[in-house]
Amino acid sequence: MGIFSRLADIVNSNINAILDRAEDPEKIIRLIIQEMEDTLVEVRSAAVRTIAERKEMERRVAALQREQEEWQRRAELAVTKGREDLAKGALTAKARVAQALAVEETQLARLADALEKQNEDIGKLQTKLADAKAREKAMVARHKTASARLKVRTKLYDERIADAFARFEQVERTLDEMEGRVEALDLGRKKGLADELAGLEAESNVEEELAALKARLGNSIRPEPAK
Repeated sequence: MGIFSRLADIVNSNINAILDRAEDPEKIIRLIIQEMEDTLVEVRSAAVRTIAERKEMERRVAALQREQEEWQRRAELAVTKGREDLAKGALTAKARVAQALAVEETQLARLADALEKQNEDIGKLQTKLADAKAREKAMVARHKTASARLKVRTKLYDERIADAFARFEQVERTLDEMEGRVEALDLGRKKGLADELAGLEAESNVEEELAALKARLGNSIRPEPAK
């Protein structure tokens, strides 16, 4: 692939889309940056050669313009001297120079357009390169943060800790089962003598407290006289 094809691919590329498809975005963006930097060096080198070629062509154009003016001057001199034959020869030579000059000027205009487009593409590439480098810094920072968080989470959710909690839950289930068996044994059992006596004592205590409460309230309440 030529440098200008690579340049067009880079300038028209969507870095976000490339990174979204990448398994290792950090590695991919480093490769993108390297490709951009290499392409930028090559494009600048090509631009240097283009500028040198333009300068050389400008010198040829200037020389042809001077030659054209010289043949014009000679034609005019021949006319003033009455030498139409020489004047025709000078004008013929001038026409040949004018034709060569037109070709050189056309090529120079095309070269100037190409150089302007080259300069524009270099500017776009530099913008893309700066954006990629900024993204690289952000991605490295995100990668370090994610790695640190993953390390902490891994420690918090270590398998040994998970096993310990599992054993703890197993003990709780065992205790629940034991308590359930005790409660099941108590189901349907008749009250024993001690239980009945305890119930009678509790009932007697309640009746005594009720009698005392009635006596206290009876002393504080007086019947209203009849009207």
